[in-house]
Amino acid sequence: MSAQTSTGSPAALAREALRTAILRGEYLPGERLVEAHLCERLGASRFNVRAALQELAADGLVEVQRNRGAHVRKVSVEEAIEISEVRMVVEGLIAARAAARVSGEQASELDEVALLMRRAVAAGEFHRYSDLNQRLHALIRSIAAHRTADGIVETLRGQLVRHQFMLSLHPGRPAVSLPQHERIIEAIRRRDPKAAEAAMREHIASVIEHLRGLDEVMA
Repeated sequence: MSAQTSTGSPAALAREALRTAILRGEYLPGERLVEAHLCERLGASRFNVRAALQELAADGLVEVQRNRGAHVRKVSVEEAIEISEVRMVVEGLIAARAAARVSGEQASELDEVALLMRRAVAAGEFHRYSDLNQRLHALIRSIAAHRTADGIVETLRGQLVRHQFMLSLHPGRPAVSLPQHERIIEAIRRRDPKAAEAAMREHIASVIEHLRGLDEVMA
């Protein structure tokens, strides 16, 4: 994780722009990242593009190979499962801390996201549900205000973006995860750290089981 992203330096701005593009799926796993094209797209010098690529390589989003350049790093399902196992522990901690810190205004915002998620599932808007899922987890991290845990999760999430997208479109997955998210929200609103942690760990354990199912399909 880089602490340079908050400086506003040209390299940091290039890094954030490229990171966002990768997380949005604008560059596919394994796709080559050509420095000349990136310089033009990002409006950055070759030096700053190279610095951005090195930082993203440290975050696990990019792989830089000597004489072969940089490409978006592929993450196997097996590795995605391992990453999710770490997420389960860290996000459980985050949920517990959020439950201990949540304000009335933040609880209302959680309720609003839950309502939007229910509407998205009812309407079959699964891309919308996926976006709301990310918004919910980001909100919980914001409430928890645990900078170290937040940084860890943000790095891990970036490595899982392809698999998270596949899961969001998996038949029946939103209907399974919606009540799990509702239990997390309810525990945080009740200011019950133990219940919030348990609900979050249950949710991510379910993600791991679905990833194992993807592994069997793809094997």
